[in-house]
Amino acid sequence: MNRAAKVLLKFDSQYDLDEKKKLRDGLSAVVQIGQTLWLANDETLSLECFDCQDQAAVQKVYDNHRQFALGDLLQLPAPAISGQKFEEADIEGLAFDQAQQYLWLIGSHSLKRKQPDARKDEGENIERLSKVSSDGNRYLLARIPVVNEDGILKLVRTTSDSQRTAAQLAGQQSWSALTRALGQDEHLRGFFAIPGKDNGFDIEGLAIAGKRLFIGLRGPVLRGWAIIIEIEPEQDRGDPHTLKLARIDEEGALYRKHFIQLDGLGIRDLCVDGNDMLILAGPTMDLDGPVTVSRWINGVNTTGNTVVFREKLARVLDVPFGYRGDHAEGMTLFSTADSPGRQLLLVYDTPLGRGDNSSVEADIFEL
Repeated sequence: MNRAAKVLLKFDSQYDLDEKKKLRDGLSAVVQIGQTLWLANDETLSLECFDCQDQAAVQKVYDNHRQFALGDLLQLPAPAISGQKFEEADIEGLAFDQAQQYLWLIGSHSLKRKQPDARKDEGENIERLSKVSSDGNRYLLARIPVVNEDGILKLVRTTSDSQRTAAQLAGQQSWSALTRALGQDEHLRGFFAIPGKDNGFDIEGLAIAGKRLFIGLRGPVLRGWAIIIEIEPEQDRGDPHTLKLARIDEEGALYRKHFIQLDGLGIRDLCVDGNDMLILAGPTMDLDGPVTVSRWINGVNTTGNTVVFREKLARVLDVPFGYRGDHAEGMTLFSTADSPGRQLLLVYDTPLGRGDNSSVEADIFEL
């Protein structure tokens, strides 16, 4: 699969975190809805929307940047307080439910460890490496209604007819119903106290197929095997803004596990392509590569817990990556009116040479 073209995303600088931290520099998830692209930066509490400027152009340009604050749409576990540093949501996966017109999002659900700082002395840096903490907003799994108002897509908490509402999985600042369900799992229970970048529990990737959500784990990777969790969230009868985990099989299980032989790589994103599952994979630790896209053939139609050997995977792409940057973090199926064929769009964390302070390039690959 060859790189076919590029997409230029033009950011509005008013939404940057500060003068040094640009939204373009930390893209972690992307999904196409109609002729809009929706993105997340993993250090924010918002979602970003861009409109296609010219569908026929060789280089697709997306601008008219609009920002939607999660605090206006959801009941955040750790609400932002004016004038104080907020706890990031670390959104790592976006998926669109075409049938129900919901945008789904998921946070990493992971712990974080402080990094050494070159401005500090040796003793301070050794102490920093011992500090492990959790941001409460990372424990988000939610859906938000998408509405079309005069040709412009928007996110709302409740639709005008009250038929669709924003809702999130039950939880608080240190847990969600998902981590509660997985907390005693024989494969995962030992990894919740380990920071994500240390091969601890760390979500990066979300895909939807009917009522089922597929959740990709960057970590843990077990003896070289990555993990996808499958669940079926449903609306709580007593509260339209709350979701719970439905029983997913006749035995009453709340989730399924799929073990994928990715040769030591963790999952960085997922998306459904027909009956197949596309898997973006990369290092679970803080490394530069390799990065791949694989196709789990007929993965959407799987039943029960599964073990997927590499022979059942088709290698789609070896993704280029840079030194200390240009790491592919998000992917989505992509098409325009003049190019209706199946393409794959990738966005990158810490982009190198991809635009300027107010724009960034994403890559399109032919499928």
